[in-house]
Amino acid sequence: MKNRIVITYGTFDMFHIGHLRLLQRLARLGDRLIVAVSTDEFNALKNKKTLIPYDQRAEIVANIACVDQVVPEQSWEQKQHDIERYQVDVFAMGNDWQGAFDFLKPYCEVVYLPRTQDVSTTELKQSLNQFLTEHGVQGLLP
Repeated sequence: MKNRIVITYGTFDMFHIGHLRLLQRLARLGDRLIVAVSTDEFNALKNKKTLIPYDQRAEIVANIACVDQVVPEQSWEQKQHDIERYQVDVFAMGNDWQGAFDFLKPYCEVVYLPRTQDVSTTELKQSLNQFLTEHGVQGLLP
């Protein structure tokens, strides 16, 4: 019997409980979880700045118990190729991307899971910038 393979994509900067809970829920959708972590170069193309370099973000994600494999995300276009290459059954993302990847439905099941309430990397960066400003340090975070 074929293992049910799940794949997801993300930057995973400032790894937090929302990331962990999402990965745990994604892992329960199948037998193997592949996580594509956005490279620094790809994030630059998206005009997205990270605090943690790709190699460290990938290592953190690779050491999460429910993650079976980490691959680099280098372009928007690689998703269909990855689905075919890794024989993916389920492509899954947080529901903040609802509908954005429906074009992949001919290749596999597409699932959007709810985000963890009250936590996001963007909010963490904003809170940290506010904290730094209140303590006399200009906000340094992207």
